Amino acid sequence: MINIQLLFFGRLREVLQSEGETLQLNVPSATLVDVISVLTARGGVWAEELSGNRALAYAIDRRFAKLVDAVYDGAEVAIFPPITGG
Repeated sequence: MINIQLLFFGRLREVLQSEGETLQLNVPSATLVDVISVLTARGGVWAEELSGNRALAYAIDRRFAKLVDAVYDGAEVAIFPPITGG
């Protein structure tokens, strides 16, 4: 079993009406794809925002991550709109 701390930023925080949550995955190992699958299975705005139709960025323990990267028990996973600079 894996427990991760999810954090949502930018428009996700507003649309999902959540700053974050603890998510429990009942599997011995998982990737960010697995996390997103669990969240999109909730349907509604979760599926609309996280299903891949929108550009998003991810971080595991404050380091940019890819969807294929592993998550582990106790990890902090952040999901946010891409950062642009000027």
